[in-house]
Amino acid sequence: QVQLVESGGGSVQTGGSLRLSCQASGSIGGLNYMAWHRRAPGESREFIASVRSDGKIHYEDVVKGRFTISTDSAKNIFYLQMDQLKPVDTAVYYCQAEDTEGVSWGQGTQVTVFS
Repeated sequence: QVQLVESGGGSVQTGGSLRLSCQASGSIGGLNYMAWHRRAPGESREFIASVRSDGKIHYEDVVKGRFTISTDSAKNIFYLQMDQLKPVDTAVYYCQAEDTEGVSWGQGTQVTVFS
């Protein structure tokens, strides 16, 4: 089962940008599904964006037009580019992937947006 490690979180001012990375332990070419989720303080985990092995991409409405999911198969990394960040985007962000062996989650990375 693939192992995932996120990086790229931090603190940024409203309107700023961050890029989160999710490093996979193996080839992302073997992954059927890759996604990003987040959990804000006191809230349940929320789906953000996904990309399937057929290239189909889906975004949750609250981030559509501001966040972009992408992959780099040479580096076995998938990304979440976050632009026009708002304080409501403050959360722990998790990457998720699925392959034939099951579902894997990263450990999470904190994103804080201050006004």
